[in-house]
Amino acid sequence: MEFPPYLATMPMHAITELHGEPGLLARFRLELPAFAAADRDRLTEALDLAAELHRDDRRSREPYLNHLLRVAIRMAHHYQVRDPDVIVAGLLHDAVEDHPGELAGAGAADPTAAALAALADRFGDRVARLVAAVTNPVYDPERDPHVQYREHVAASLDREPWARVIKVSDFTDNGVGVVYAVGPKVARSAAKYRPLVPVYRELIARPDTPLSAPVKRHIFAQLDLAEERFSAILDHPN
Repeated sequence: MEFPPYLATMPMHAITELHGEPGLLARFRLELPAFAAADRDRLTEALDLAAELHRDDRRSREPYLNHLLRVAIRMAHHYQVRDPDVIVAGLLHDAVEDHPGELAGAGAADPTAAALAALADRFGDRVARLVAAVTNPVYDPERDPHVQYREHVAASLDREPWARVIKVSDFTDNGVGVVYAVGPKVARSAAKYRPLVPVYRELIARPDTPLSAPVKRHIFAQLDLAEERFSAILDHPN
């Protein structure tokens, strides 16, 4: 498939709409030369595993892999992340939460722990730790799941500065990208994610969050845009 020579300058949701998964795969590969050869191999291996695990998953109107690709591309390009462990963890950030059995194999007493151990064996302890930090725990059915989600985000990201980078890229794709969802999911997602804007703003502003000042300003602008979209959806629905 032929892609335009300006693919690297296109917004990712524009690539998604016009070129779909093949376009995002091509866009991801444009980032690979910035990494060492051995790291490129690890990134490709992580991408292949993500594609296999999420092969039947859908996200609204698109293959789930599109979301994972956008999270990884955003970190590599817009956040200027050159740490391969972080990009690998970004590609696999939903693997343990969504497919622990496939990672762990049959018969594991604790599929989540076994899945994280499998990731550690394949990609290293640090990747597994980052994925663990962005993996939702089992929630108390007696409590509001959105409240528990916010509590989990604040606690897990407090301890893992690089996990903040993965999670804010994930949030940007979900929050700024909420306008690309359809049906009741639009309002549900806006209500879920809106209270997290100040949480992410505070986490990204911390001195130990390993991003440059220009990147942090870019993220703050994206959080502003997400808040504008949440307001349009929830405060001015008509």
